[in-house]
Amino acid sequence: MDHGPAAEYHECDELLAYKQKAGLRLFFIYSGIYGVFVLLNTVFPSMMESVIFFGLNLAIVYGIGLIIIAIILGLLYNHQCTKMEKRLDINTGKTHGGSE
Repeated sequence: MDHGPAAEYHECDELLAYKQKAGLRLFFIYSGIYGVFVLLNTVFPSMMESVIFFGLNLAIVYGIGLIIIAIILGLLYNHQCTKMEKRLDINTGKTHGGSE
């Protein structure tokens, strides 16, 4: 039973370069924030025991913050890339991903 070929999807070079640059930029931002977390745990482990609020210590608050920041950065990446895809579609008049 042949269902035919899968739909082909080709990104233009400009869009691909934009997505790579945006992804790397956000990756390095997150890596810096995570690096500070690792550095604090390594150099000042007693600081992580300090209570921040609601009886939660810095390690828990920072860890939850890392998760939230990762989600926010993922949403930001998606928003930026979607905006660029729409801009390129308007400028070129081409559609991406559809069968033409």
